[in-house]
Amino acid sequence: MCAPLLSADDLADEMEDVDFDDEGAEEPDAEAWETEDDEGVEDGMEAQDDSEVTFSLHSASVFCVSLDPKTNTLAVTGGEDDKAFVWRVSDGELLFECSGHKDSVTCASFSHDSIFVATGDMSGLIKVWRVDAKEEVWSFEVGDLEWMEWHPQAHVLLAGTADGNSWMWKIPSGDCKTFQGPACPATCGRILPDGKRAVVGYEDGTMRIWDLKQGTSLHVLKGQDGHQDPLTCVASNQDGSLIMTGSVDCHAKLVNSATGKVVCVFKMENTAPKAPTGEGEEAESNSVESLGFCNVMPLAAVGYLDGTLAIYDLSTQSLRHKCQHESGIVQLLWEESSAVVYTCSLDGAVRLWDARSGKMISEYRGHSAEILDFAVNKDASIVVTTSGDHQAKVFCVQRPDR
Repeated sequence: MCAPLLSADDLADEMEDVDFDDEGAEEPDAEAWETEDDEGVEDGMEAQDDSEVTFSLHSASVFCVSLDPKTNTLAVTGGEDDKAFVWRVSDGELLFECSGHKDSVTCASFSHDSIFVATGDMSGLIKVWRVDAKEEVWSFEVGDLEWMEWHPQAHVLLAGTADGNSWMWKIPSGDCKTFQGPACPATCGRILPDGKRAVVGYEDGTMRIWDLKQGTSLHVLKGQDGHQDPLTCVASNQDGSLIMTGSVDCHAKLVNSATGKVVCVFKMENTAPKAPTGEGEEAESNSVESLGFCNVMPLAAVGYLDGTLAIYDLSTQSLRHKCQHESGIVQLLWEESSAVVYTCSLDGAVRLWDARSGKMISEYRGHSAEILDFAVNKDASIVVTTSGDHQAKVFCVQRPDR
């Protein structure tokens, strides 16, 4: 999981644009948290705190979080304070600090078996730690880091940098391979479930599917097949047969990973602007911020900066539901074994949506600033969030339907 696509400054600007009284006023609970009198809290964002645990060792915005895949008992968070911490989800107890970074830690995640944890900062310093020994076992410096991901089955780390390269290392030996993209940032990347290929998106709107063993590109999507603007996110379905790419151009493209052919393009028709833009005023920009596939139904979810969560039906290639948020969606995640999608947004809330009906199941609050990243555990009983309020929080998800 990687840093949000918005810089902290963009987020701050975005926050100023959010009008809390504007939409959702007909929802009774939206009103409840707005009117509660909490002194010194901006716009009443912190009128309620539904979290069970708060981790507050960071001294600036917390950009990223990941849970250890094996037990889901540990979290790693990285922040603008150039620090990363590994801590216990049950009580927020610090296990160890991943020290030595010299810039904002924007990427942090555990290996597939939870043996290692990797942390990466914006300047391109990547460190790997052995979790049980709490010690650093490897470090490497690349150019400005855009994203980083562990291999789903091996101690192999993949990362993309601002010079267009993607790097792959065996850990802890450090054996290295590079995949040369175009001369522009490799903005997002994902190793496909077969562990043999990776899909990487670039700032020039192109996308490449790489053969990790051969180091060659199997497919390049550019021009009409690519995007008109930088790619922001990429995802694959459970068997890796389909890839979805999202971009600043507001399009989400469905791609057959075997043939490299675009299956269909989901375009968000521009919704009418909230207020008429006066002369010289900029229209509100929109982009795809996050996307993902449902494991149990042929559905995909796309989250947009304008606050729209779109649920698309892959079998009919059509829009099934539009779920409106009060402010921009930062990230979305599907529950592993149901048609429930989680979103976190610039208004500081986590929401659960039933993708079949398009209705919101529940909402959790507690942050006094935008949520920048979140993770859901395997059995979907807890959500761990990170925020611009310098905190990470653990929420217990209570679902009446389970």
